[in-house]
Amino acid sequence: MGVEGRDRVKTLEAGAHAVTGQLGRTVQRLRKAYSLSLSELSEQSGVAKSIISQIERNETNPTLATIWRLSQALDVSIERVLQTAEDEPFLAKTSRGDTPILVSDDGKCRLAIIGWIKTVEWLQWYDFQADPGGVLESEPHQRGSVECLSVLDGELEVEVAGALETARAGDTLRYRCDKPHIIRNRSKTPAHATMVVILKAAAME
Repeated sequence: MGVEGRDRVKTLEAGAHAVTGQLGRTVQRLRKAYSLSLSELSEQSGVAKSIISQIERNETNPTLATIWRLSQALDVSIERVLQTAEDEPFLAKTSRGDTPILVSDDGKCRLAIIGWIKTVEWLQWYDFQADPGGVLESEPHQRGSVECLSVLDGELEVEVAGALETARAGDTLRYRCDKPHIIRNRSKTPAHATMVVILKAAAME
């Protein structure tokens, strides 16, 4: 499961919360740099004027989909939106409360987005937890994408295009995620894993 552009951001909307603080100031600075009014940016991005205003005042936690739309309308990458000065020391922290969470359709699997938002277009990583019986079904990502699932606790089963493999604590599964893929917890205990999605991996033949 991952985000790979405008066609995939909808998968984040249910549980995603975006970075605050610097984001609002940056959106406002870029908007003014392009001499755009709130109404004009709203029209170009498809994001409501009231939401943009709240973002600029840091009064809301926008979804990743919203951040993506704004970055596209401002003709900059997400990296640019959250860029800091090159000479500044880099030591960033995201609190538990600010970490976006995605939830599977059955409500039994949770993906905490712990990856860096600057790499979201090509590399994503998540903290994955599944209750007993939990199932996470994902649509294909772009061609050549690879997913790496490292199990920390419990046991997980991965199905990719009909192929099945099981991983236990200490095991890592790597598989093409440019095909429909499913992660299941068939055990009676919770499972915990780290998931890394490489969206621009070399095509596998």
